[in-house]
Amino acid sequence: MNNNISSLGAAGLGLRREMLDEMIESYPTDVDFLEIAPENWLVLGGTFSKKLKTLTKNHNFVCHGLSLSIGSPEPLDIDFVNQLKPFFKEHKIKLYSEHLSYCSGKGHLYDLMPIPFTNDSVKYVSDRIKQVQDILEMKIAIENVSYYAAPGQEIPEIEFLNQVLELSDCDLLLDVNNIYVNAINHKYDAIEFLKMLPTKRIAYGHIAGHYDEADDLLVDTHGADVIDPVWSLLAKAYEFHGIFPTLLERDFNIPPMADLIAEVNQIKSIQQSFKSSLVSDSGLNVPSIANKVVQV
Repeated sequence: MNNNISSLGAAGLGLRREMLDEMIESYPTDVDFLEIAPENWLVLGGTFSKKLKTLTKNHNFVCHGLSLSIGSPEPLDIDFVNQLKPFFKEHKIKLYSEHLSYCSGKGHLYDLMPIPFTNDSVKYVSDRIKQVQDILEMKIAIENVSYYAAPGQEIPEIEFLNQVLELSDCDLLLDVNNIYVNAINHKYDAIEFLKMLPTKRIAYGHIAGHYDEADDLLVDTHGADVIDPVWSLLAKAYEFHGIFPTLLERDFNIPPMADLIAEVNQIKSIQQSFKSSLVSDSGLNVPSIANKVVQV
């Protein structure tokens, strides 16, 4: 599998099953790549499998997992990891990402739970990421997650994340909305957090909507439009780290495809604005700048 995704293009969309027929009938040319959760497709055969293959044969795909449970106290599900490898090969998956969290203990949980921000956890999680990478024979990307409590915290979130990335030698899936949500909920500076991320490890990005439970409590739902402050934070991410492929997530309250494409094009518009500002500042032509900043 090729985990160099610089060829993905500018902007992507999370694919949900209810979008399949529409995507096959009239693929939106503004969508450069699609993302799926492998758990939702591994066991599916028949019509669903054929339809997915129709899309993966002709378009760029990445996988974003839900159940690897990289921080779980239970052993890694090696059987599951071994199932991923042929699935990735069959569907030409360009990258596999997962959450820096856990969702299982003695049983499977129905939410992503926070890993304690401790030095011991850094070592534990990094060893498990390396084990997954060894089995898959590829580098994976780990997503900075939203969380609502920090039990046993000994080090800052940014320090925990950066140490895991370095020790495991994995990539980063930079979720901009999660930074915004966490910054409100835990009262830190989102821009300072963003600045401290390692540019060289950013594989691609996520952007999504959330729910305002209260002025000081946001819930990462992926069930609403992206708000202006999150779009602004995405622009800051490009300013600090260069342009990277960025994907729109929408998991429920899914609007018509035209509305989703409008947000995908908003990603592209911000990217183009950043390219234009670089050209204006440097006097270089657009293709040379684009080639420079899209490589991550």
